[in-house]
Amino acid sequence: MDKKIFVIIVTYNGARWIDKNIPSLLDSAYPVRIIVVDNKSTDNTLELLNRYPELDIIKSETNLGFGKANNIGMQRALDLGADYLFLLNQDAWVFENTISSLVSKMQKYPDLGLLSPLHYSADVNDLDQSFATYYSRKTKDLDKSTAVAPFVNAAAWMLSRNCVEMVGFFEPFFGHYGEDRNYCDRVSYHKFLIGIDADAKIVHDRVITRNFNKDITQSKFKILASLLNPNHGLFKAYVSGLKEVLGLPKYFSKFYGLGKAFSLLIKLCGYYVRQLFNIGQIIAARKKSL
Repeated sequence: MDKKIFVIIVTYNGARWIDKNIPSLLDSAYPVRIIVVDNKSTDNTLELLNRYPELDIIKSETNLGFGKANNIGMQRALDLGADYLFLLNQDAWVFENTISSLVSKMQKYPDLGLLSPLHYSADVNDLDQSFATYYSRKTKDLDKSTAVAPFVNAAAWMLSRNCVEMVGFFEPFFGHYGEDRNYCDRVSYHKFLIGIDADAKIVHDRVITRNFNKDITQSKFKILASLLNPNHGLFKAYVSGLKEVLGLPKYFSKFYGLGKAFSLLIKLCGYYVRQLFNIGQIIAARKKSL
């Protein structure tokens, strides 16, 4: 156990999860150091966090969102000599051997830049619904319990220091959605593998619900992720983004009906056109990935 593992948790009004999240890490068989970046919580999150003297707590003066807040914690971890950075959602918790398994697999397969455990729902019996979709898209197996996938959501990522130093931090263009997809694209661009460790698991205590405004925001950031994908040339990236514009309303029509799907199409077309005029910033952001 000679590797320095730093866990980075971004909190925002997450009081109801603190006493599951933090103790699970303190009980880890593999010792970790924990950095918490609080996005100016207005509940008693900080009060609960302060009960754990082991934590390195960074208090943001504003709500920076997921990516920007994680960037602060990631920089702190690198400055303190981290070998691996484990990004964990505030609404998730680990098991005793979760960290041990992830570190073991990443040392066994140095090409793994990003490795995720299995994500279970709150009942601890079923896989998280969205995660199950990502897991089903695995492309190959490194061994009987380690799979390679093109993408896995960022509820629990183990990142190697080498990967972070090559790929960088989350792209600040993104708000609360899309930054993980963009980061996975960049990980792949730099020839690192994205893996899922079936010997490790977390509980992701969330309920996935549909919300039209949320889906609009997520759709816009999905389009942006296509435009910023460094694995595609700029022309192909814009074609990919246009396909998202045309395909997403059809997908959402089964939830909201044709009227709202048409409204979504208009909004996404407007967003896409604005990005055509935002080409300078798009190119600059893509260059940062190289």
